[in-house]
Amino acid sequence: MFDKLMQVQQQAEEIKKRLDSISVKGEAEGGKIVVTSNGNKHISAIHIEEEYYKNADREELEELIAVAVNKALVQAENVHQVEMQALSTNMLGGLGNLFNG
Repeated sequence: MFDKLMQVQQQAEEIKKRLDSISVKGEAEGGKIVVTSNGNKHISAIHIEEEYYKNADREELEELIAVAVNKALVQAENVHQVEMQALSTNMLGGLGNLFNG
């Protein structure tokens, strides 16, 4: 049992590393604002097209940045859930035999 827990912990650490290397993006205003996040929901970059930045008013820009951040975080959450679901399935895979015998 202890070995299984150690294996699960190691797999969780591997997944975290993999999620750190996955990049997702959220866009607003047709790609004029792009927010990049990793699979662990860490925002790594915000890019605003220079011409758009020069012409946008502050309130609009703030709202669109929030939209792009939220889209990036939704993408990151989706990737995160897929990875964690795979870990859970792997972790619980051996328990099925407990109820069938």
